[in-house]
Amino acid sequence: MAKKRIDHVGVIVKDLDTTIRFYTEIVGLQVKARFTHTNGVLQLAFLGFEGSDETEIELIQGYNDQLPAEGKVHHFAVNVPDIEAEYERLKKLNIPFVEGHDQITTLPNGHKYFFIYGPENEWIEFFQR
Repeated sequence: MAKKRIDHVGVIVKDLDTTIRFYTEIVGLQVKARFTHTNGVLQLAFLGFEGSDETEIELIQGYNDQLPAEGKVHHFAVNVPDIEAEYERLKKLNIPFVEGHDQITTLPNGHKYFFIYGPENEWIEFFQR
């Protein structure tokens, strides 16, 4: 069997520019590609980390304007080398943390995480192995 991996996670958004700005300035992703779908309606942007061929986030505008409050994806996780430093950085920026997940949690295997809200109320997890 050929090697497989997750290529990208699609997140439906109402405002592509606002979401791109948040994901680049706050989360640290970079826009790898941005274009109009061949159907002429959907606006797409693919974001990832510089020089990395890892899983990307696909932002989709124009697909559905009746989004639930939490968005179409429960969360995606960003791996960080120092969870405490990332937590303090986001706290100083007054980024909204997800209630009930707004402190660093340590799992039985030693992995640590917390969640913030993105601009569409989607959950973004910061995760340290």
